[in-house]
Amino acid sequence: MGIVNNTDNNRPGAFLSLGFRPFFVGASLYALISILIWMSAYSLHHDAGINYLSPQYWHAHEMIFGYAMAVIAGFLLTAVSNWTGLRTATAYPLLLLFALWTLARLLPFIPLADGLSIMFAVDCLFGISLLYAISRPVFKSRQWQQAGLLAKVALLVIANVIFYLGAMDILDNGMRWGIYAGLYLVIALILMMARRVMPFFIEKGCGLTTPLKNWRWLDLSSLIIFLCFMIGDIIQPSGFVASLLALTLAVLHGLRLYLWHIGAIWRKPLLWVLFIAYAFIILGFILKTTEYFLASSPFLALHAFALGGIGIMTIGMMARVSLGHTGRRVDAPPPVLAWIFLLMITAATARVILPLLDPAQYMLWVLISQLLWIGAFAGFILVYLPVLIRKNIDNDQ
Repeated sequence: MGIVNNTDNNRPGAFLSLGFRPFFVGASLYALISILIWMSAYSLHHDAGINYLSPQYWHAHEMIFGYAMAVIAGFLLTAVSNWTGLRTATAYPLLLLFALWTLARLLPFIPLADGLSIMFAVDCLFGISLLYAISRPVFKSRQWQQAGLLAKVALLVIANVIFYLGAMDILDNGMRWGIYAGLYLVIALILMMARRVMPFFIEKGCGLTTPLKNWRWLDLSSLIIFLCFMIGDIIQPSGFVASLLALTLAVLHGLRLYLWHIGAIWRKPLLWVLFIAYAFIILGFILKTTEYFLASSPFLALHAFALGGIGIMTIGMMARVSLGHTGRRVDAPPPVLAWIFLLMITAATARVILPLLDPAQYMLWVLISQLLWIGAFAGFILVYLPVLIRKNIDNDQ
């Protein structure tokens, strides 16, 4: 992917030249810090100092509307510039957008008389501002094919509003509806972007001369069935209809992943990490099916989607985008990156698969998963912080 020229990157600095820089830094730091806090509260039973929300709901909300939303913001602010040839937010507007996201993350730890309402206002203002920042160049360039993407971001903002209405006792079940709607909308965004970029990445990275297979009927059917599954599982959690739809989605996306598979990807960390992340999403659909038919824990499917699908996919995408958009070679990533990805994959395995094999050690598996996640993002920060805060190496931006 290219990059929109930004001749005034040095005012006020390369860090604010494109959205991926501050938001990938913020996302990776927050991924580490928030799981440290969650580990302290859940696994070590310490007072984490979280106000306004229970630790469980804070953790669920912040992984979706905090961490994942920051990665989405960084990716889309950059990608929309590429697609439209127009700038999104840069310099001080980007700084303001990032400040809103940061303030919303800090507010749960600041005791205020009406703190939840303030957090609600700031967090939703961030979401609305992000939507405006990516919509404006799309509308100006008349790229109406991006309407589905903009709609998903808008629905994410609405899901966050629903969560807060539940947290403020205005809407019954609002917190659960908001969390699951947010989770599935992030998965929908990931599946949409994976459909756009993974075949291109594989073809380019493996030197293919013929395009990978993609069938129109597969695109349409998987989209419609996913929408039905999302609505069904929110209305009737782990119900019969949602379980059958989840099984259908597992088959459809399994077929898609099979069509994209070639042996050469396993020599490319930036490819196999995305492939494995997609496989965890498929595992999530399978585990949603077993919730109804085998009475498996709903937290296994939840974390297959969240930790396996979202967590692994986002760290893989941040790693690739950060290299490509700073003038570095995506075909020669830092060797340590493979080990960072393996830590993330092992974290997901410990959280999702090991409890299936030995449920008696559930709390141990959770703790191990938390430590592995922290280790993965500590390594990512050490490698990528210099990349994200310094000028491009190819054009001095």
